[in-house]
Parts: sequence; structure tokens; C-alpha cells
Amino acid sequence: MDTLLETLGERGLQRFHTLEPDAVSAVTERFYATLGSAYAQFGSRGRDACREDLAFHLEFLKPVLEFGILAPMADYLRWLASVLAARSIPGEHLTLSLDWLAEFFTANMEPSDSAVVTAALLAARTKLFAAGETPLVPEAPPDPGPAREFETALLAGDQRRALAVVNSCIDSGHDLVDVELHVIKAAMYRIGEQWQENQVTVAQEHIATAIVESVMTAALLRSPPPAPIDKQVLLACVAGNHHTVGLRIVADSFQLNGWEVQYLGANVPTPSLIRQIGKWSPDLVGLSLSFAQQMPAVKDVIAQLRARFGRERPPVMIGGLAVNRFDRLVDMVGADARSFDAQAAIGTAKQLVSG
Repeated sequence: MDTLLETLGERGLQRFHTLEPDAVSAVTERFYATLGSAYAQFGSRGRDACREDLAFHLEFLKPVLEFGILAPMADYLRWLASVLAARSIPGEHLTLSLDWLAEFFTANMEPSDSAVVTAALLAARTKLFAAGETPLVPEAPPDPGPAREFETALLAGDQRRALAVVNSCIDSGHDLVDVELHVIKAAMYRIGEQWQENQVTVAQEHIATAIVESVMTAALLRSPPPAPIDKQVLLACVAGNHHTVGLRIVADSFQLNGWEVQYLGANVPTPSLIRQIGKWSPDLVGLSLSFAQQMPAVKDVIAQLRARFGRERPPVMIGGLAVNRFDRLVDMVGADARSFDAQAAIGTAKQLVSG
């Protein structure tokens, strides 16, 4: 288990947030002044891409500075290193970006605060090259054939073929949620890997997501309705989380187990989420976060629920890739439990509402 790093106080965090745009601009210009020829292949889009990457650096740095947890940023950097390598960008440019960001914050923050930021960037730089460190990857499906066929249909933009693959699996006796986990989710993960390797375009990835959403809806409609159990669950991706496929699978799992489900989808603003919870009074709230930088949003939701409802607040279960990788996030954000996947969510939910 990783040791938690030193964190910034409230004033230090506010100063860091204020400096973010200037840090991105300063380091972008430094890259182009020093290494601009390496980015000529990207044309006018190159400078914007550089800004986006640096902004993501700082987004992943925020939870390190606020919570002291380093591993999510190290995972992100290893992922980004593979993306840059596939696009013929030298790996040392990534380490330079961390060094130059450290220099910027050292020059523009109080010494005690800049020391915390610099230590976090140095630790991330070191972790990036640590031997044997690999991000969490989903378990391989028991039969990869349907997942590969589904993946082929998605990349071809063939919705009918994709639906046929799912229907065939269900007709063979497989449970819908099992198909969603081992066929749909596995295929989407592979498409993400291929984008990372510069083999799939953003457009193909978006088409695949759109087809998946329609296929999941059609598959759910053909599933026999379960007996209701008189329990309600509200599910939402917190503000900043735009990845919905995993939460849709969780929603289907609850619905097929007799729960009444309100699924709010992606990037739900915290005030709207709190209002809906107050209006509907669910027995359970499920929140999804994909990346560690969404931890403050989750923490804020739970704090507002506690302030508004006190002991009457519904229990909160969290899930998503970030939670699967770093189980200590449950305690850091004040959640009641976590769930590794849609199938495990049901058992955890029953324990929370009965307890």
C-alpha cells in the first residue's frame, strides 16, 4: 500500500487552482520555444493538444495535493506515455513537462506550498518509471469470441450486427448483465486500447458508444420483468464523469433484481443531484467516478447529503475504475461502501439498506 503524500491546506489549494491556466500556458510556450520542431507534424492542432495534456496533468495532480494519493496520477502518466509513444512523441517530453510544471509552481507559490507540489510531481515522475507497476485491467471474458465479434461490429458502425451478437448470447441462456460485462464492456475496453495505440479514431469510439447505448436499451426491453422488491436506488455519474457504460450496466443489474431505478447519467451537477435525492428519497445512492480527480465532487455530494439529511441520509455506494484500483477512496470521500462491478453491487446494496 502506498504511503500518503503531504497535502496542501485550503489556501494552498486555492492558489494552485488560480495558477493552473498560467501554468498550462507557460509550459506550453516553453515546449514550443524549446522543442517546437517535434510538434510540426500536428500543425495548428499541436499547441491545443499540448495544452490539453498539461491541463490533464494538473487535473490528476489535484487529488494528490488534496488527498495525498499518488497512484491514480502514476497510472494516468503510464497510460499517457503509451499514447505519446504511439504518436512518435519522445518519452522524455513527458518527464520534461513534469519538471517544468514544478519549476513554474516553485516560482509562483509560497515556499512551503511549492515544496508540496514539487514533491508530488517528483514522486509521480519516479513512479512513472517504477518496475512492475501496471494499471488495473478488466478480467478477460471466459469466451472472448462474442466480445471480438461485438467489437468488430462496433468499429464498423454496424448496429444491427452488434445487436445480433448480444441477442445470440441471451438466446444461448446467458444473463443480460453477464453479457454486458463480458461482451459489451470487454469490447469497449479493447476499443479504448486501440485508440490509445492510435489505431482507432475518436469518431469510431463515439460511434461505438452510441451503438452500445442503443443495444443495451434493446436488450433490457426483451428481458422478463422481475418481481418488485419495494426498494429504490438513484444512480449518477458525479460532475466531471462522462463515462456512463459501466453505470448503465449497474442500473440494469438493479432493475433486473426488482429495484426501482432512477438513472441520471453522465456529469450530474451536485446541486441538481442533491435536489433529486431530496425529492425522490431513495433507499440507496450509487455514485460513479472514473478518475481520482472526481473525488472532490463525490466528497462534496456526501458532505451535502450529511448536512441536509443528517442521520436520515441514504447510504452511498461508490464505484468505477478509480474505486476499483484504489479501495481506500471509500474512507477518503466518506462513502458507506464500494462495489467492484454490477454483479457485486446488488449484494453490497442489500447489506447497506438492511443495515
